[in-house]
Amino acid sequence: MDIERLKNDAKLVLCRKYYYGGFAFLPFLWTINAFWFFKEAFYKPQFEEQPQIRQYVIRSGIGALLWMVIFISWTCVFQINRASWAELGDQLSFVIPRGIP
Repeated sequence: MDIERLKNDAKLVLCRKYYYGGFAFLPFLWTINAFWFFKEAFYKPQFEEQPQIRQYVIRSGIGALLWMVIFISWTCVFQINRASWAELGDQLSFVIPRGIP
């Protein structure tokens, strides 16, 4: 989909949908929203809907970054402590490695 072809009000509606969709534990929508509408929010000549789009883009970027930090932190903690968590670590694993790490 080429957002250049959309009217400015349709861009705002789409940006808003992606922003609210990210709250449904779909942080990749925030990432897409932040990258897809970045030019519209910051580099295009001023238009009526631009301040709202800019607000959604900034919030989407912050939300995506926050989710990424949480995910990477959890992955590091899990990888470091899985063996010491014994049965709980195994229950949280998709693949249970054999042997002692």
